[in-house]
Amino acid sequence: MNKLQEAKDIICRVAENQSSCIVFCSLGKDSIVTLDLVYPHFDRVVCVFMYFVQGLDHIENWIRWVKKKYPKVEFMEVPHWNLTYILRGGLYCVPNPKVKLLKLADVIKAVRLKTGIYYTFLGMKKADGMNRNLMLKGYEANGYENNGLVYPLASWTQKDVKAYMRMNRLPQPVLYGNKASNGLGMNLDCFLWLENHYPSDLERIYKTFPLSRRILEEYHYKENKL
Repeated sequence: MNKLQEAKDIICRVAENQSSCIVFCSLGKDSIVTLDLVYPHFDRVVCVFMYFVQGLDHIENWIRWVKKKYPKVEFMEVPHWNLTYILRGGLYCVPNPKVKLLKLADVIKAVRLKTGIYYTFLGMKKADGMNRNLMLKGYEANGYENNGLVYPLASWTQKDVKAYMRMNRLPQPVLYGNKASNGLGMNLDCFLWLENHYPSDLERIYKTFPLSRRILEEYHYKENKL
């Protein structure tokens, strides 16, 4: 069985049990491919995007694209679980020890309660790293499903994902840098990309995390010094 057929079989097994599903959608390659595969098989699809700073223009542009391409999708934006560690620890902001630390499982539980939907698709792959590999291998015997969490791309590689995107003419997501993990974060690659393409989004981040100005200030200081 090829990987694409395996993914479709995983999705179809879930669709036999429930006509609605949740897709955690980071707007990266894996989640866009997952959504594209899942979408035709369900009457109701709720996409969940986890943000660090809400309302960034470049993210909202992608959300509008998703809604246009997949009209029946409902889109939810929720705080990223990692945000609780950032706020409590005071990364580029004033620490708040009262913030309750959360995990991805807590976000999934909250979304399930709000939507009434059990089955939840995630775009994780064994090829993402050793920990993902070990975790997903444990779910292999159960068709890459564990307590309603479903991983249709578990056997895929990044090469497979890119090939699917080309074949189905899916657009290239935002590339903040050249690293394998390319999500939005408070790091130099992301901030340089925002400075060059969406400076207004950078200002929105500064309002929430004022001390993050240091990232570019230190970079430009070193550049000028050389």
